[in-house]
Amino acid sequence: MQHVNLKQKTIIKKRFRGFLPVVVDVETSGLDPQKNALLEMCIVLIDMDSNGTYLRGATYFEHVIPFIGAELNPESLEFNQIDPYQPFRFAIDEKVALDNLFGPIFSAIKNCQCQRAVLVGHNAWFDLLFIKQAVLRTGIRSPFHAFTCFDTATLSGLFYGQTVLAKATHAAGIDFDVQQAHSAIYDAEKTADLFCAILNTWNKLRI
Repeated sequence: MQHVNLKQKTIIKKRFRGFLPVVVDVETSGLDPQKNALLEMCIVLIDMDSNGTYLRGATYFEHVIPFIGAELNPESLEFNQIDPYQPFRFAIDEKVALDNLFGPIFSAIKNCQCQRAVLVGHNAWFDLLFIKQAVLRTGIRSPFHAFTCFDTATLSGLFYGQTVLAKATHAAGIDFDVQQAHSAIYDAEKTADLFCAILNTWNKLRI
């Protein structure tokens, strides 16, 4: 991971009005954030090199145990190929998982002198709603803005004429393996690469 110096910290802070973009992807047991469980969550921090180029930073990931009473939709589990109670997932309690993932975000917010994090995601509203419900269940403090998010599906539609993640990354010149898709780690890292490509393309257009 590249070292971000004080100048780059200031640029990131000013670029997003004091907010820190953090890429998120979740895998769930269905589409209803109130009824269905959070099963995987990955966050990816955004860095900047000495030339002012945005790039993917550190990745943090957790497997999550479904909360008590959660509905597990068979179609969703077949789609993402997750067995929630497979012992070798080494899944942990939802509150512990969120604590583990939010810690690096709070540290990055402080390090970059930002106010809060802004969730970046492909169809970001889906990830944000599931995280907000998990925060309500666990009672922990969220680093994310309550309703603002950056949606790479929308941005990709503007920049590349594509809204599907695999097609958008391809249009941006980023490799995408469909066999690895629908894993929170893989999708989050590819979304981070896509977000950085959009930011860097915009910077070049402004020159």
